[in-house]
Amino acid sequence: MFKKIMLSIALLAVAACSSAPPKPTVDYASDFDFSGVTKIGFYALSGQTTGDNPMGLTDFQKDRLTAALRVALEGKGFTVVDNARDADLLLSWHLNAVEKQDIRTTSSPNYGMSYGMSYGYSRYNRYAMYSCYSCFDNTEVKVKDYTQGTFIVDMIDPAQNKSVWRSVTQSELKGDGLKDQALIEKGARLVLQGFPPGSVPAAD
Repeated sequence: MFKKIMLSIALLAVAACSSAPPKPTVDYASDFDFSGVTKIGFYALSGQTTGDNPMGLTDFQKDRLTAALRVALEGKGFTVVDNARDADLLLSWHLNAVEKQDIRTTSSPNYGMSYGMSYGYSRYNRYAMYSCYSCFDNTEVKVKDYTQGTFIVDMIDPAQNKSVWRSVTQSELKGDGLKDQALIEKGARLVLQGFPPGSVPAAD
C-alpha cells in the first residue's frame, strides 16, 4: 500500500533526483509557427493519471502542479489566460505510473571454504599449492519494487485540436506528497525548458 501513496509526487520526483535531474525528451511539429505564441491556457482535460498504479492525485495536488507550470510559463514571458478561447496554445499534462521490478544478481568470493592441497601445474602459477573449489559460491539476488512515473506535457493547437509540442520526463517516483511548492516549480521549469523550440534553457 505504501507504493500506492508514491503516485502523488509527479514533478516533485522530477526535481528531486539525487544526482542530476532527468533531462526531458522534447519533440514538436516542425510545420507549426511558434513565433506568434504569446498566450497559453490550460486544456480542460489536463491532469489525467493512468497506469497500473490506481492512486490518483487530489484536486489540491493538481492545483499545485498547474500553479507551478503557470509560474514557469510566465517566467518565459508568456501570458497565461483563464479563458481557453483567448489562448494561442493549450497546455495539457498527464502522469502515467507503472509498477516496476529491478532484479540484480551479484556474486562474491567465498573465502575460507573448500580449499584443497595441490602441487600440480597451473596456467597462472608454475606450481599451484592450493586450489579453491567454491570460491564464488556466494550469490545474492536483490529485488526492488518501485513506481516508474512518466510525466508528459503537451502544447495543443486549439485550431486543430492536436498536439504540436511534447515534453516527456521519466523517473522513479519517491516522496510522500506534493508539499514543497518551490521544488515543484523547479520541476516545472525543467519540463518546460525546451519550450518554445529553439529557446535556451535558463540556468537554475
